[in-house]
Amino acid sequence: MAFIINAFQRCRALAKFQTPVNETCLGTHPFNQQIRNKWPDFRMKKDARKRNTLKEYGVYKLRYNALRKNNIIPLEIQEIADKEIYNCPRDASITRIVQRCQVTSRPRGNVKRWRLSRIVFRHLADYNKLAGVQRAMW
Repeated sequence: MAFIINAFQRCRALAKFQTPVNETCLGTHPFNQQIRNKWPDFRMKKDARKRNTLKEYGVYKLRYNALRKNNIIPLEIQEIADKEIYNCPRDASITRIVQRCQVTSRPRGNVKRWRLSRIVFRHLADYNKLAGVQRAMW
C-alpha cells in the first residue's frame, strides 16, 4: 500500500512540471481548461435524466394511476396505489419532458421527426445532410 502511495506522490511531483494535459490524466482539471460532456447544455442533461427516469418508472406509474382511478376495485387497493404513486419520482411523468434540439438544446421551434430546431434543420437541409429532405423549388 505504501508503494502505491509513493508512486502516486511521484506522479504528482512530475505533473507540476509538465503540461496541463497530464494534470487532467491525474484527475485534476486546471482552471483555464473547459470541462466538456456530451450534452450541449445543462438543460439538455436534465432533460436526458428525466427521460431515463420516465423509461424506468413510467410503466409502473401508469399502472398505479389506473388502479387508483378504477372505481370497481376495493378502496384498500386504491389507497395502496395512492401510496405507491406517491413514492414514484416526479420526473416519471410524460409532461415533465421538454422537446429540445439535440444540437443546440433550443426548446422552441423543433421539427419533431428529426428532433432538431428549425434553424439547425434548415442549415443541414441546405447542405443536403438530412436524408429525405429536399428544398422546395417551383
